Amino acid sequence: MLDLVPCMTIEDIAHNLSMSWNTIKNIEKVYLKRHFSKPDLSRVRRIAIDEFAVAKGHEYMTVVLDLDTTRVLYVGNGRSQDSLRKFWRRVKKKNIKIEAVAMDMWPAYISSVMENCPGADIVYDRFHIVKMLNFKLDELRRDLYREEKELNKRDVLKGTRWLLLRNNDNLTERAKGRLEEALKINQPLASAYYLKEELKLLWMQESLEKALIFLESWVSKAYETGLAKLREFANTLMTHRTGIINWYKHYISTGPLEGLNNKIKVLKRKAYGYRDHEFFKLKIYALHLSRYELL
Repeated sequence: MLDLVPCMTIEDIAHNLSMSWNTIKNIEKVYLKRHFSKPDLSRVRRIAIDEFAVAKGHEYMTVVLDLDTTRVLYVGNGRSQDSLRKFWRRVKKKNIKIEAVAMDMWPAYISSVMENCPGADIVYDRFHIVKMLNFKLDELRRDLYREEKELNKRDVLKGTRWLLLRNNDNLTERAKGRLEEALKINQPLASAYYLKEELKLLWMQESLEKALIFLESWVSKAYETGLAKLREFANTLMTHRTGIINWYKHYISTGPLEGLNNKIKVLKRKAYGYRDHEFFKLKIYALHLSRYELL
């Protein structure tokens, strides 16, 4: 019955069948549990791990995605090492050999993968790395604004946040002019901005070896600026350099999982939140089937 009404809500079906909302919801829950509660892991080789916010107040869930099929393999509560415990238990029980894991630099996930899947290559997501640098650049901008004594220069720096963080190719000519003016009057900000733009080339090198050379060169330039924010970021890059350069071995990221997180947000909005967390997880397991949209 459920496959025949992919666009109808639970409320619609309950109304048309003169049944209670809870009855229809429980029928759907049984269906979801039967078909999606234990995803097949037999051919899983490359996965992505990320978290999403369930509600305000730092409540999270962890999601594991099969990067080759875009299927959700696991949904766990929280974003700690323990959040992935049940997933690793299934992986070990099925003797699955995972080759690569895409993720951000969240320490709990790193520790969990290294402990439970030591043979897999960790690949740190490039977009999270760029986001981290953008955060450092914004911190620097705020510090420089507070330290600037000349009112005219403060006026130029004010409101430049989106100019600094946005992709330069997406700026209008007028916006580029404002950005150039701000960079001319503040050398530290200019140094940080041009290094931010240069870092994008890290993922455009011809080989892993050349990428490593590029990374070490970039880190040296960051140190030479003398800026504490850039040095902190450079230290992070060098500490995690193996996982960053592993991108050239597997060419994977958490991008597909970010797209799934957007679908989860839509799912939450349409349902105005879920009190039954098990039901919510089952709905997430079924998200890879675009024709299945019963809410």
